[in-house]
Amino acid sequence: MIEDNKIMGPDIAEDLNSVVIRFVGDSGDGMQLTGTQFTDTSAMFGNDISTFPNYPSEIRAPQGSLYGVSGFQVHIGSVEISTPGDDLDLLVAMNPAGLKTNLAAVKAGHTIIVDTDSFSKKNLQKAEYETNPLEDGSLDNYRVIEVSMTSLTKESLKDLGLDNKSIIRSKNMFALGMVYWMYDRDMDHTLNFFDEKFKYKPVISEANAKVLKAGFYFAETLELIPNSYSVAPSTMPKGTYRIVNGNTNTAWGFLAAAEKSGLELFLGSYPITPATDILHELVKHKHFGVKAFQAEDEIAGVTSAIGASFAGDLAITTTSGPGLALKGEAIGLALMTELPLVIVNVQRGGPSTGLPTKTEQSDLLQAMYGRNGESPVIVIAASTPADCFDYAYMASKLALEHMTPVILLTDGYIANGSEPWRIKSIDDMPEIKTKLIDGHSESWHPYDRDNETLARNWAIPGTPGLEHRVGGLEKDKATGNVSYVPDNHEYMTKIREEKVARVANYIPDLKSDFVDEGDLLVVGWGGTYGSLHSTVGKLNHQGFKVGHAHFNYINPMPKNTAEVFSKFKKVVVCELNKGQLAFILKGKYQEIDFMQYNQVSGLPFSVTTMVAKFKNILKEE
Repeated sequence: MIEDNKIMGPDIAEDLNSVVIRFVGDSGDGMQLTGTQFTDTSAMFGNDISTFPNYPSEIRAPQGSLYGVSGFQVHIGSVEISTPGDDLDLLVAMNPAGLKTNLAAVKAGHTIIVDTDSFSKKNLQKAEYETNPLEDGSLDNYRVIEVSMTSLTKESLKDLGLDNKSIIRSKNMFALGMVYWMYDRDMDHTLNFFDEKFKYKPVISEANAKVLKAGFYFAETLELIPNSYSVAPSTMPKGTYRIVNGNTNTAWGFLAAAEKSGLELFLGSYPITPATDILHELVKHKHFGVKAFQAEDEIAGVTSAIGASFAGDLAITTTSGPGLALKGEAIGLALMTELPLVIVNVQRGGPSTGLPTKTEQSDLLQAMYGRNGESPVIVIAASTPADCFDYAYMASKLALEHMTPVILLTDGYIANGSEPWRIKSIDDMPEIKTKLIDGHSESWHPYDRDNETLARNWAIPGTPGLEHRVGGLEKDKATGNVSYVPDNHEYMTKIREEKVARVANYIPDLKSDFVDEGDLLVVGWGGTYGSLHSTVGKLNHQGFKVGHAHFNYINPMPKNTAEVFSKFKKVVVCELNKGQLAFILKGKYQEIDFMQYNQVSGLPFSVTTMVAKFKNILKEE
């Protein structure tokens, strides 16, 4: 109905705690935009949210192909939402390929919306269908809503004078309008978005608005949709929230660290999927003193950052797995010169180019050991899009206070996924104390160390009396001059290792969520947090005594790690790789018989699958 010129949803709606929706189609069908608009609208309504964009590696994959399907999944709820969800309540499929590749995720009896105009003989063949699924009975277990979206979009825009391509590109808004009606969302946010995005192209704004409203009205009058659904706002701690993805929040964490430390921020980076958006975000903030350098290659990116660190900046470089491999020698240089440097690795599927747009946790051993010589660095990992801010900040703090490189691991899942984040005040962030010195004394040496952290002082080149040498050859333990003395090399090797080990005194203890002791401890690290947290929560709700310990600090590990493990009868390590954290844990805690749960499909864990797996483990003698 229309009330004071505002389009409203139906008067009566079935209440739901949460709902999982996936929009799928060709990479040119605007599924990411459609999903983002539904997400933002639901966030403004007050729902808790988690999203999962999933798209092909090719810039423009062949139209209608199975591997060219682009999707956006969103999980909204009035309860705590930790993952984008497993099984779908609603699938919106804009073509046969989208239907075929995503049908298995739809719950039996639940809803599928399809654009029947796209189910041509040619498109069915591209999707490798022998018969039309809309006609052969293969969808009888679902509520299928067949809509001629392309035709209806053309009808809505026939008087605007747009070309056929521009008209067809608007059909995603027809689908979005239908979903807005189904889940009792108003359209104000998206209509305002059109006005702002296309303020210099008003006809395009008008076209999208007309199609969005047409989809809404169509759903309202369609007898195949007898009712809509309502998902109430979530109860979250008071504060100002913003929907963020992990890459954006990582960038903001570095901005906060620069502000808190009183240093200028330098980013030296080479574009690489899925890390490039950190560069894009920081470029926007030159007014905060950010210096962003898009280098010609990965090596230039990291070495420029090392130069900036030598000159007294908070220096970072961003990459993914292939780029981390190229940066290896330079990271060793930062380690030897004992300069603060943060290396962000937004992990993706490998090896080599691998799966650029899919997620994986396969770079942990590379972060730990992927350099020549004895070269330990601090390794930490973010868990969610929201806490990417915190761990970017902490990576900066540890690098500056301990004068050594820090590798921050995120992954494509949390980098591109989004959720509500409560905006923080810089005043609430922990203090960052740099090792910068500006005075000279006769007894000063560049490798003089703090007695507690073993961090050396940080002298800026050009400061009178603080001239010194740095470089890739081994340093004398005091003067910093080149040294080939065997005892000196052994001393420096051990002191660098001990410096990283002492970081354990400055990081929080490992904790077990849900229970402190019990029958099974589920262990994970990084971006698997949401899936594991949800899984363990369900098991405890069903009466099992299961804990969840999640590593954010990996080198060094929290000092109480062995104590946490000892309180559970069984420990299973869950990773999106073949067992890299498990390999490290087995070497450090040989008295524990670690089990493993691994997946390397390029997709996040399924909560439903893990619940069944862990129940079987609990039942085993």
